[in-house]
Amino acid sequence: MKISSPAFQHNQSIPSKYTCDGANINPPLTISDVPKDGKSLVLIHDDPDAPVGLWIHWLLWNIDPKTTEIPENSIPNGAVEGTTSWKHTGYGGPCPPDGQHRYFFKLYALDTMLDLPASTEKDELETAMKDSVLAKAELIGLYKRR
Repeated sequence: MKISSPAFQHNQSIPSKYTCDGANINPPLTISDVPKDGKSLVLIHDDPDAPVGLWIHWLLWNIDPKTTEIPENSIPNGAVEGTTSWKHTGYGGPCPPDGQHRYFFKLYALDTMLDLPASTEKDELETAMKDSVLAKAELIGLYKRR
C-alpha cells in the first residue's frame, strides 16, 4: 500500500498553502495498492516534534478502500473526521512554533469498518483498530515557518 501527494515529495517541504501560514486546507493525497480484503482506510496526520508531545492534525476513518485520491480541501464521501489536538474535527495544518517539524500522514487498511463518533480522539481510534490492521503506508512532509 502507498500514500503520496502531488503537492510534495516524501521527506520534502509541505507548501505553505496547506499550513496555518496559508489556506490551512488538506493537501491532495494519492492512495494505491490497498489490500483486496480491506474494508476501510484510516488516515492519521500528526506531528511528533511538537513541544507538548505528539500533536494530532487530522483523523479520518471509514474511508472507502477503493479511494485512490483525497483532493485538497476535501474528505472522501462516507469518511468520519475525528477530534484533533485543537479539540475540533477537521484538518488543521502544520503550524510549528519553532524550527522544522516532521508531519506524518499514516494510512492504514483495516479488515473492518469502525463504529466511532466524531468525538473520537487518536488513542481511542488506535485502540478500536489495533486488531484489524492489514497494511500501513506513510508519507512524511516537513515544514518550518518563515
